[in-house]
Amino acid sequence: MKVGDRKWEAGSEKMKSSFPLYLIFCLLLLTAHFLLPTYANAFDVKGLQPLSPYGVFSTFSAESLKQNKIGFGLSVERSNDPDFYRTIFQLAYGLHDKFEFDVTLPYVTGWENRVDGFEDVSLGVKHRVIDEGEYGPAVAYILTVSPPSGKDEFTTEGRVGGGLLVTKKVGPFKGHFNAFYSKPQKTGLKNEYAVNLGAELAVTHDSKVLAEIVGRKNYFKNKIDLLEWRLGYRIATTDYMYTTIGAGFDIKNRTPDYRLMFSVSIILPPEKKKIRKIYEE
Repeated sequence: MKVGDRKWEAGSEKMKSSFPLYLIFCLLLLTAHFLLPTYANAFDVKGLQPLSPYGVFSTFSAESLKQNKIGFGLSVERSNDPDFYRTIFQLAYGLHDKFEFDVTLPYVTGWENRVDGFEDVSLGVKHRVIDEGEYGPAVAYILTVSPPSGKDEFTTEGRVGGGLLVTKKVGPFKGHFNAFYSKPQKTGLKNEYAVNLGAELAVTHDSKVLAEIVGRKNYFKNKIDLLEWRLGYRIATTDYMYTTIGAGFDIKNRTPDYRLMFSVSIILPPEKKKIRKIYEE
């Protein structure tokens, strides 16, 4: 073997040994290229939310407030990676036993460590078209609209949409299925699609364990950007007040990595308890 051949083989071995390093470096560059725009652009737009106890976190129940009842809600979320806080103001009104009007107004604090402001206000009307039967579920639809009212970093410049809501109770379990569509007005944004699955398990007369899975293709990409499962606990603090705590965890390596949730809702006027009287002869 010639000296030149030995040099070529030595150089070849050196290149082979360093190739994995080059490959890792290239993969890191590609990962950074795809992930950095996601953190910068894919803001977690909240949209219309159900008022407790007529839903599970973001999953609506086909049930609704009774006529002339009014509900108020205040929720706080702490999201991690990206780190920001969100306060959510809610209002619901029973137009009829089968019609409900909903309002959701989120306020974001500390987005990208510097941006505070309101998201677009969301308005919606829910109509139950089929009541739950012995075997069949309750079915409702919801129509939503969001006027362009939020801060520049959070607004979609208005959007319209709708969804299908299905609810069925079996023993102590109550399950919900939601499918949503939303069309934004802001140039460059995509249509959003979401599917929510929620479940409630009654552990006492006044408390429930909550579980939810949310899948969503958001306004910024033509692929699923959010796949999150959530667990929580709700208790009827009084006859008209409900307190809910929960946590959500990412299962698709997208943002946010996790979120903590706390909410309080009030339904007025309170239900009057029926008093059963026993008469003895």
